[in-house]
Amino acid sequence: MIALLSRDLALAIRAGGGFGLSLAFFLIFTTMVPFGVGPETGVLAVIAPGILWLGALLACLLSLDRIFQLDWEDGTLDLIATSPVPLEGLAAIKALAHWITTGLPLVLAAPVLGVLLNLPASGHGWLMASLALGTPALSAIGTFGAALTVGIKRGGLLLSLLVLPLYMPTLIFAALCVTRGAAGQEALTPLLLVGGITLGCLAVLPFAAAAALRVNLR
Repeated sequence: MIALLSRDLALAIRAGGGFGLSLAFFLIFTTMVPFGVGPETGVLAVIAPGILWLGALLACLLSLDRIFQLDWEDGTLDLIATSPVPLEGLAAIKALAHWITTGLPLVLAAPVLGVLLNLPASGHGWLMASLALGTPALSAIGTFGAALTVGIKRGGLLLSLLVLPLYMPTLIFAALCVTRGAAGQEALTPLLLVGGITLGCLAVLPFAAAAALRVNLR
């Protein structure tokens, strides 16, 4: 399992679908917002939680179609399916590798971009906490969507249509957490809901992704 994780991390970096691509998109998306809505600090402070989380969500979406596609194309997925490694474990490792190369850099970069959008200082801790708890759910959901669409030519659009509705609960509660935290209100409840969503995704979706892979590999 560790070898699979190391391989996926190396492939993500070499293929350009890892740290740089998602982080660059997050940066560009965030820096374009002041040009679109104006430089008024009051307006930016109000919309910053939603914009930052929306940018993180879209950045995670960029590399989802590569989770299984490279292994499908070179035949590695068929070999893994016949090996002692369970497909549930493979799906979990894929989700972990995607989070390390995509979600983790976003968590670390978010406070800097929060300053750019004039996010109040009281909201930065809640922003990092919500991203740390919420982005694993995005990776798990994305892995499930990638398993459903593996082998489909130009399945990127279909994958986006499948996973975006599933991303909505995480986006809603995470943005609410940051908004309340920035306003000095009670923000623990939506944060716990984000954590609950993530735990549910991590418990269920590797098995759902493995079932989808078995169907597509027949």
